[in-house]
Amino acid sequence: MVDLSREDLVEIVTREVLSALAERSDICANPEQLRRIVENGADRVSFHGDAEDVPRELARYIDHTLLRPDATSTEIDTMCDEAMEFGFASVCINPTWVKRASERLRGSDVKVCTVIGFPLGANSSDIKAMEARKALRDGAREVDMVINVGALKSGDRALVLADIERVVDAAHEGGAIVKVILETFLLTDEEKVVASALARKAKADFVKTSTGFAGGGATVFDVALMRETVGPDMGVKASGGVRTLEDAEDMIAAGATRIGAWAGVEIVSGTEGVGDGERY
Repeated sequence: MVDLSREDLVEIVTREVLSALAERSDICANPEQLRRIVENGADRVSFHGDAEDVPRELARYIDHTLLRPDATSTEIDTMCDEAMEFGFASVCINPTWVKRASERLRGSDVKVCTVIGFPLGANSSDIKAMEARKALRDGAREVDMVINVGALKSGDRALVLADIERVVDAAHEGGAIVKVILETFLLTDEEKVVASALARKAKADFVKTSTGFAGGGATVFDVALMRETVGPDMGVKASGGVRTLEDAEDMIAAGATRIGAWAGVEIVSGTEGVGDGERY
Protein backbone atom coordinates (compact mmCIF):
# COMPACT_ATOMS: atom_id res chain seq x y z
CA MET A 1 0.00 0.00 0.00
CA VAL A 2 1.29 3.46 -0.91
CA ASP A 3 1.87 5.69 2.11
CA LEU A 4 0.35 9.03 1.15
CA SER A 5 1.44 12.22 2.84
CA ARG A 6 -1.10 14.75 4.05
CA GLU A 7 -0.24 16.95 1.07
CA ASP A 8 -0.76 14.08 -1.38
CA LEU A 9 -4.12 13.27 0.22
CA VAL A 10 -5.21 16.90 0.02
CA GLU A 11 -4.39 16.93 -3.69
CA ILE A 12 -6.39 13.75 -4.27
CA VAL A 13 -9.39 15.02 -2.33
CA THR A 14 -9.19 18.38 -4.06
CA ARG A 15 -9.29 16.75 -7.49
CA GLU A 16 -12.26 14.61 -6.46
CA VAL A 17 -14.17 17.62 -5.16
CA LEU A 18 -13.47 19.73 -8.22
CA SER A 19 -14.53 16.84 -10.45
CA ALA A 20 -17.75 16.44 -8.49
CA LEU A 21 -18.47 20.15 -8.77
CA ALA A 22 -17.46 20.49 -12.41
CA GLU A 23 -21.02 19.93 -13.65
CA ARG A 24 -22.37 22.84 -11.59
CA SER A 25 -22.42 26.08 -13.55
CA ASP A 26 -23.44 28.06 -10.50
CA ILE A 27 -20.27 27.28 -8.51
CA CYS A 28 -16.85 28.77 -9.10
CA ALA A 29 -14.55 26.00 -7.92
CA ASN A 30 -11.46 27.64 -6.46
CA PRO A 31 -8.65 25.12 -5.86
CA GLU A 32 -6.72 27.37 -3.48
CA GLN A 33 -9.80 28.12 -1.39
CA LEU A 34 -10.64 24.43 -1.14
CA ARG A 35 -7.06 23.54 -0.26
CA ARG A 36 -7.08 26.05 2.59
CA ILE A 37 -10.31 24.59 3.94
CA VAL A 38 -8.96 21.05 3.84
CA GLU A 39 -5.59 21.92 5.35
CA ASN A 40 -6.99 24.13 8.11
CA GLY A 41 -9.52 21.63 9.39
CA ALA A 42 -7.52 18.74 10.78
CA ASP A 43 -9.86 18.31 13.70
CA ARG A 44 -11.47 21.48 15.01
CA VAL A 45 -11.29 25.21 14.53
CA SER A 46 -12.74 28.05 16.53
CA PHE A 47 -15.45 30.37 15.24
CA HIS A 48 -14.13 33.87 14.68
CA GLY A 49 -16.62 35.25 12.16
CA ASP A 50 -19.04 38.13 12.48
CA ALA A 51 -21.92 37.53 14.83
CA GLU A 52 -24.46 37.57 12.02
CA ASP A 53 -22.70 34.63 10.36
CA VAL A 54 -24.20 32.36 13.01
CA PRO A 55 -27.97 32.47 13.55
CA ARG A 56 -29.14 34.10 16.76
CA GLU A 57 -31.79 31.43 17.21
CA LEU A 58 -30.02 28.10 17.00
CA ALA A 59 -33.08 26.06 17.95
CA ARG A 60 -34.44 25.91 14.42
CA TYR A 61 -31.16 24.34 13.29
CA ILE A 62 -31.35 21.48 15.79
CA ASP A 63 -32.75 17.97 15.40
CA HIS A 64 -33.48 17.07 19.03
CA THR A 65 -32.11 13.54 19.06
CA LEU A 66 -32.72 10.42 21.12
CA LEU A 67 -31.60 7.20 19.43
CA ARG A 68 -30.52 5.07 22.37
CA PRO A 69 -31.91 1.52 22.14
CA ASP A 70 -33.14 1.70 25.75
CA ALA A 71 -35.04 4.99 25.34
CA THR A 72 -38.43 4.80 27.06
CA SER A 73 -41.81 6.16 26.04
CA THR A 74 -41.58 8.72 28.81
CA GLU A 75 -38.25 9.97 27.46
CA ILE A 76 -39.70 10.22 23.97
CA ASP A 77 -42.60 12.28 25.28
CA THR A 78 -40.17 14.56 27.11
CA MET A 79 -38.11 15.06 23.94
CA CYS A 80 -41.24 16.02 22.02
CA ASP A 81 -42.33 18.46 24.71
CA GLU A 82 -38.88 20.04 24.81
CA ALA A 83 -38.83 20.34 21.02
CA MET A 84 -42.14 22.22 21.07
CA GLU A 85 -41.04 24.43 23.95
CA PHE A 86 -37.74 25.46 22.36
CA GLY A 87 -38.80 25.39 18.71
CA PHE A 88 -36.40 22.72 17.45
CA ALA A 89 -36.54 21.74 13.77
CA SER A 90 -37.40 18.13 14.53
CA VAL A 91 -37.31 15.29 16.98
CA CYS A 92 -35.03 12.52 15.67
CA ILE A 93 -35.99 9.13 17.05
CA ASN A 94 -35.96 5.45 16.18
CA PRO A 95 -38.73 4.18 13.85
CA THR A 96 -40.63 2.38 16.59
CA TRP A 97 -41.46 5.75 18.19
CA VAL A 98 -42.51 7.66 15.05
CA LYS A 99 -46.26 7.20 15.43
CA ARG A 100 -46.19 8.17 19.11
CA ALA A 101 -44.08 11.27 18.44
CA SER A 102 -46.23 12.27 15.48
CA GLU A 103 -49.34 12.19 17.63
CA ARG A 104 -47.72 14.16 20.44
CA LEU A 105 -46.35 16.81 18.06
CA ARG A 106 -49.59 17.21 16.11
CA GLY A 107 -50.42 20.87 15.55
CA SER A 108 -46.86 22.05 16.16
CA ASP A 109 -44.17 23.11 13.69
CA VAL A 110 -41.78 20.42 14.93
CA LYS A 111 -41.26 17.64 12.42
CA VAL A 112 -40.71 13.97 13.16
CA CYS A 113 -37.39 12.67 11.87
CA THR A 114 -36.41 9.02 11.97
CA VAL A 115 -33.48 6.85 10.91
CA ILE A 116 -33.29 4.28 8.12
CA GLY A 117 -30.85 1.35 7.94
CA PHE A 118 -29.57 2.53 11.30
CA PRO A 119 -26.89 2.38 12.58
CA LEU A 120 -24.89 0.09 10.26
CA GLY A 121 -26.31 0.90 6.82
CA ALA A 122 -25.96 -2.77 5.90
CA ASN A 123 -29.63 -3.51 5.19
CA SER A 124 -30.63 -4.24 1.62
CA SER A 125 -31.93 -1.34 -0.46
CA ASP A 126 -35.38 -2.96 -0.60
CA ILE A 127 -35.59 -3.04 3.19
CA LYS A 128 -34.41 0.57 3.49
CA ALA A 129 -37.04 1.75 1.00
CA MET A 130 -39.80 -0.16 2.78
CA GLU A 131 -38.62 1.17 6.14
CA ALA A 132 -38.79 4.71 4.78
CA ARG A 133 -42.32 4.25 3.42
CA LYS A 134 -43.52 2.77 6.72
CA ALA A 135 -42.01 5.69 8.63
CA LEU A 136 -43.82 8.17 6.38
CA ARG A 137 -47.13 6.37 6.92
CA ASP A 138 -46.53 6.64 10.66
CA GLY A 139 -45.96 10.40 10.41
CA ALA A 140 -42.25 11.00 9.72
CA ARG A 141 -41.44 13.95 7.49
CA GLU A 142 -37.67 13.59 7.51
CA VAL A 143 -35.57 10.43 7.22
CA ASP A 144 -31.86 10.06 7.95
CA MET A 145 -30.50 7.03 6.07
CA VAL A 146 -27.13 5.34 6.56
CA ILE A 147 -25.24 4.58 3.36
CA ASN A 148 -23.88 1.14 2.57
CA VAL A 149 -20.47 1.85 4.06
CA GLY A 150 -18.98 -1.49 3.02
CA ALA A 151 -19.99 -0.96 -0.60
CA LEU A 152 -18.42 2.49 -0.59
CA LYS A 153 -15.15 1.19 0.84
CA SER A 154 -15.21 -1.62 -1.75
CA GLY A 155 -15.35 0.96 -4.52
CA ASP A 156 -18.86 -0.03 -5.62
CA ARG A 157 -20.16 3.45 -6.29
CA ALA A 158 -23.06 2.19 -8.41
CA LEU A 159 -24.45 0.20 -5.47
CA VAL A 160 -24.08 3.15 -3.09
CA LEU A 161 -25.83 5.45 -5.56
CA ALA A 162 -28.68 3.02 -6.17
CA ASP A 163 -29.10 2.46 -2.42
CA ILE A 164 -29.50 6.18 -1.79
CA GLU A 165 -31.80 6.63 -4.77
CA ARG A 166 -34.20 3.97 -3.51
CA VAL A 167 -34.68 5.78 -0.21
CA VAL A 168 -34.83 9.20 -1.86
CA ASP A 169 -37.54 8.01 -4.25
CA ALA A 170 -39.55 6.46 -1.40
CA ALA A 171 -39.28 9.57 0.77
CA HIS A 172 -39.86 12.17 -1.92
CA GLU A 173 -42.99 10.45 -3.20
CA GLY A 174 -44.39 10.99 0.30
CA GLY A 175 -43.18 14.58 0.59
CA ALA A 176 -40.38 13.87 3.06
CA ILE A 177 -36.75 14.98 2.93
CA VAL A 178 -33.73 12.70 3.07
CA LYS A 179 -30.47 13.17 4.95
CA VAL A 180 -27.71 10.76 3.92
CA ILE A 181 -25.47 9.64 6.79
CA LEU A 182 -21.90 9.06 5.58
CA GLU A 183 -20.42 7.75 8.87
CA THR A 184 -17.34 9.91 8.37
CA PHE A 185 -15.34 8.27 11.18
CA LEU A 186 -15.06 5.13 9.07
CA LEU A 187 -14.12 6.90 5.82
CA THR A 188 -11.04 8.38 4.26
CA ASP A 189 -11.26 11.98 3.12
CA GLU A 190 -11.54 10.82 -0.48
CA GLU A 191 -14.41 8.49 0.44
CA LYS A 192 -16.20 11.35 2.19
CA VAL A 193 -16.00 13.37 -1.01
CA VAL A 194 -17.20 10.46 -3.14
CA ALA A 195 -20.11 9.68 -0.79
CA SER A 196 -21.18 13.32 -0.65
CA ALA A 197 -21.09 13.59 -4.44
CA LEU A 198 -23.16 10.40 -4.79
CA ALA A 199 -25.76 11.70 -2.33
CA ARG A 200 -26.04 14.88 -4.35
CA LYS A 201 -26.34 12.90 -7.61
CA ALA A 202 -29.14 10.82 -6.02
CA LYS A 203 -31.03 14.07 -5.28
CA ALA A 204 -30.90 13.70 -1.52
CA ASP A 205 -31.67 16.85 0.46
CA PHE A 206 -28.82 16.68 3.01
CA VAL A 207 -25.57 14.92 3.71
CA LYS A 208 -24.94 14.09 7.36
CA THR A 209 -21.71 13.28 9.15
CA SER A 210 -22.38 10.49 11.61
CA THR A 211 -24.73 8.12 13.41
CA GLY A 212 -23.02 8.72 16.75
CA PHE A 213 -22.64 4.96 17.18
CA ALA A 214 -19.47 4.15 15.20
CA GLY A 215 -17.01 6.26 17.17
CA GLY A 216 -15.90 9.79 16.43
CA GLY A 217 -18.50 12.31 15.34
CA ALA A 218 -18.83 15.59 13.52
CA THR A 219 -15.74 17.71 12.95
CA VAL A 220 -15.43 21.14 11.40
CA PHE A 221 -13.09 19.65 8.81
CA ASP A 222 -15.66 17.09 7.66
CA VAL A 223 -18.47 19.64 7.55
CA ALA A 224 -16.36 22.03 5.47
CA LEU A 225 -15.29 19.25 3.11
CA MET A 226 -18.87 18.05 2.66
CA ARG A 227 -20.10 21.60 2.08
CA GLU A 228 -17.48 22.19 -0.60
CA THR A 229 -18.48 18.94 -2.29
CA VAL A 230 -22.25 19.40 -2.39
CA GLY A 231 -22.26 23.14 -3.06
CA PRO A 232 -24.44 25.85 -1.54
CA ASP A 233 -27.92 24.47 -2.22
CA MET A 234 -27.84 21.12 -0.43
CA GLY A 235 -28.13 20.75 3.33
CA VAL A 236 -25.28 19.57 5.56
CA LYS A 237 -26.05 18.08 8.97
CA ALA A 238 -23.39 17.87 11.67
CA SER A 239 -24.20 15.06 14.07
CA GLY A 240 -22.31 13.28 16.82
CA GLY A 241 -20.42 15.06 19.56
CA VAL A 242 -22.09 18.48 19.20
CA ARG A 243 -22.68 19.31 22.84
CA THR A 244 -22.05 23.03 23.37
CA LEU A 245 -23.00 26.38 21.91
CA GLU A 246 -19.44 26.76 20.64
CA ASP A 247 -19.64 23.37 18.92
CA ALA A 248 -22.86 24.38 17.17
CA GLU A 249 -21.51 27.78 16.12
CA ASP A 250 -18.36 26.21 14.71
CA MET A 251 -20.33 23.67 12.69
CA ILE A 252 -22.65 26.31 11.25
CA ALA A 253 -19.72 28.58 10.43
CA ALA A 254 -18.17 25.65 8.52
CA GLY A 255 -21.33 25.16 6.46
CA ALA A 256 -23.79 23.08 8.50
CA THR A 257 -27.46 23.90 8.07
CA ARG A 258 -28.70 21.37 10.61
CA ILE A 259 -27.30 20.06 13.90
CA GLY A 260 -28.12 16.67 15.37
CA ALA A 261 -27.74 16.77 19.15
CA TRP A 262 -29.12 15.21 22.28
CA ALA A 263 -27.95 18.30 24.16
CA GLY A 264 -30.21 20.70 22.28
CA VAL A 265 -31.83 22.09 25.41
CA GLU A 266 -28.47 22.67 27.07
CA ILE A 267 -27.10 24.36 23.93
CA VAL A 268 -29.94 26.85 23.50
CA SER A 269 -30.57 27.50 27.20
CA GLY A 270 -26.96 28.01 28.27
CA THR A 271 -26.96 25.09 30.71
CA GLU A 272 -24.17 23.12 29.01
CA GLY A 273 -22.78 20.31 31.11
CA VAL A 274 -25.87 20.07 33.31
CA GLY A 275 -27.36 17.04 31.51
CA ASP A 276 -26.36 13.45 32.11
CA GLY A 277 -24.50 13.20 28.81
CA GLU A 278 -26.14 9.93 27.86
CA ARG A 279 -29.28 10.95 26.01
CA TYR A 280 -28.04 10.40 22.47
